[in-house]
Amino acid sequence: MIQLLFTGIFSEMALILILVFKTPFRKLVLMGLDRVKRGSGPIIVKTVAGTILVVLISSVYSMMKIQKRGIDEGFVNPTDQVLMAKHLLEATLMGAMLFLALMIDRLHHYIRELRMRRKSMEAVKKQSRVAEDGKAEENKALGEEMTTLRARLKQLESELEVKTKEAHASETNAVALRKQSEGFLLEYDRLLEENQNLRNQLQSLDLRLSRSGSKKNT
Repeated sequence: MIQLLFTGIFSEMALILILVFKTPFRKLVLMGLDRVKRGSGPIIVKTVAGTILVVLISSVYSMMKIQKRGIDEGFVNPTDQVLMAKHLLEATLMGAMLFLALMIDRLHHYIRELRMRRKSMEAVKKQSRVAEDGKAEENKALGEEMTTLRARLKQLESELEVKTKEAHASETNAVALRKQSEGFLLEYDRLLEENQNLRNQLQSLDLRLSRSGSKKNT
């Protein structure tokens, strides 16, 4: 019994060391514990733990009984002392065994929860990375669109400058043509006036000639 308890305690201590430190055997131990906690495994573990607890209580009761008998008799015989030491050792080993089993269960639970949180954090990081990549692509597309719009704006500005120069040139030509047309109108008026004067002079000459001819005839 004592050798079996020592074997169980040393085995549990080895499992705890494997779970605490990251070794190649840690994954295998975790897989084994996952399988133990599935199906009928928990029932078997609880049954074994309950049996050990019952034996522990029995050993404690036996120690209390031996101690009470020694108090009643006033002394403890060597046989009772040996039995007392044996029950104390068994109770200590069984208590340590239950405590280490509880430690293994808690370590397995926390390691599994830590793994799940790491996976969730990796998923969140992956989603954030994908979102950042999407934002980067969107920013790149916006940058390309802005570059295109700036090039288009420069092209429109150059076209506007050309059209403005053409408008100024057309306006200058229009002013020159207007001045030239005004000069032509003035020249036309002058020519009309000279024509009218020449007609008047011709008419006056005709009248003189007609008068001088009528005098000669008389």
